[in-house]
Amino acid sequence: MASPLEYFDDMIGHCLTYAQSAHAAGKPIVGILCEFTPRELILAAGGVPVCLCGGDGDLIPPAHRDLPANLCPLIKSTYGYHVTGENPFLELADLVVGETTCDGKKKMYELMARRRPMYVLELPQKPDDAHAYQHWLDELHKFRRELSRRFGRRIGDDDVRQAIALMNRERALRRGLAELMADDQPPLTGRQLLRLKSSISGNPADLAQYELALAQLPKRPQRQPGKHTRVLLTGVPVVHGAERVVDIIEDARGLVVCMENCTGLKPLLEDVDEGLDPMEALASKYFHLPCSVMTPNRRRLESLVDLTRKYRPDCVIELVWQACLTYSVEANATRRFVEEELSLPYLMIETDYSPSDSARIALRVEALFETVAGRKA
Repeated sequence: MASPLEYFDDMIGHCLTYAQSAHAAGKPIVGILCEFTPRELILAAGGVPVCLCGGDGDLIPPAHRDLPANLCPLIKSTYGYHVTGENPFLELADLVVGETTCDGKKKMYELMARRRPMYVLELPQKPDDAHAYQHWLDELHKFRRELSRRFGRRIGDDDVRQAIALMNRERALRRGLAELMADDQPPLTGRQLLRLKSSISGNPADLAQYELALAQLPKRPQRQPGKHTRVLLTGVPVVHGAERVVDIIEDARGLVVCMENCTGLKPLLEDVDEGLDPMEALASKYFHLPCSVMTPNRRRLESLVDLTRKYRPDCVIELVWQACLTYSVEANATRRFVEEELSLPYLMIETDYSPSDSARIALRVEALFETVAGRKA
């Protein structure tokens, strides 16, 4: 039987087989574009939630037909799949759910909606505002009603509770895998951990592989402590196909022990409280995501404190996709906090999906690691 790492090497193939079988059985395929969309409501509606975020640089040029060049590569790659029809999950999707995280995405949704069914969740922008949580709760109730109407299925509270339990189990398994990196001698590289992630949520076969990985990986031969520079990676999500910077870091003898971002620990840090009203519990969990679109975004800094204590990085690297304005601007506050409050060296890397700047990034990473080595000496 293939090991979990070997299984997830063909993650897209496994996910596509699962999605095609589910679609043939009459289950709706729902594409999502952000961690703010509660997968629990899609699962409760009998649907299959699939992440559609594009990580392929080759799909960016087709997007330039409609989108400006100075736009986030994740948005352009995602839209490039829409234009070319080369993403089979998007072609299967009975609904695409967008979230008002940034202006670039919002306007891209309008273009995509011309020929695809689209539903947009409106996020609160000011988490400290007295009415923000109620607004978000109302949005989730509307989304629940829309899923019920569109797919002709009543979504009861028990359906939502069962989906919450399933997603809590998935979060706990993935969190457990991430916590292996807190060891002085982790059994994985950061790149290998990133591989242990599925594009579909709630797939029983994936959950079984997560469980197998948790049983097997702690028994693997571990690397010598002190031979690598421990890195906490923060910033934008590292979606499937766009892992180049993680590779550069680890090729320079770095070890990404913690990914704070949306494809890492950010959505896993908090479970849904199964003892509360299910809709209020869902709203609370997703409302607390420390995204840079929120103003102010103090929760991200609080999370960095906790993660630094647990994973003991030697430095912090922030990855920002070009034209991702929220993370680019917030990087200033993050740098000051990391350097002044956490007393750690910090590097911000701004790039896109092109490999043209890989050599320059590698030099900057190596210079950061030399700073770390000097401090240790």
